[in-house]
Amino acid sequence: MTRQEARELAVRLAFEISGSTTGAEEILEHFFDREYFESLSEEDELFKQFPDDNSRAYIERVIRGVDEHNMELDEYVMKYAKGWKFERISRTALAVMKVCMFETLYMPDVPVGASVNSAIELAKKYDEQDTVAFVNGILGSFVREEVKR
Repeated sequence: MTRQEARELAVRLAFEISGSTTGAEEILEHFFDREYFESLSEEDELFKQFPDDNSRAYIERVIRGVDEHNMELDEYVMKYAKGWKFERISRTALAVMKVCMFETLYMPDVPVGASVNSAIELAKKYDEQDTVAFVNGILGSFVREEVKR
C-alpha cells in the first residue's frame, strides 16, 4: 500500500470520527478488522489491499493524533478560513486539512510539501473545485505562518 493510499484511508477515518460519538480507538479497532475491511473492497478499490504493518502504524498514528489534537486543528482551520463560518466547511475538507495539519505539525518524518500536495489531490477527488481552492488557500497560509521546518 502506498503512503497516498494510507493517507486516503486516514482521511476517511478522520471524516468518520468527525461525525461520530465513538472514540478513535473503537473506530480503529473496527476498521482494522480484516473481515470488515475486506467487505469494503466490493464497493471501493481502495480497500483491495489490507494495510501492511507500516501503513497501519501510520494510519493509527494520524488518527490518534487528529483525535487528540482535534480542537487545536479546528482552531487552525478557523484562523485561516477568513470570512467563512466553520459550520459551512464540509466534513470532507476538514478531514483532509486536519490530516495534513497533523502531519505537518507532529510528524517531522513526513515532508511538508508531500503532505500538502497529497491533501490537495484528495480534496480534488472528494470535493468541488471551489472547495479545493479553499483547502489549498488554508493549507498554504497555515504552512507559511505555522511551519518552522
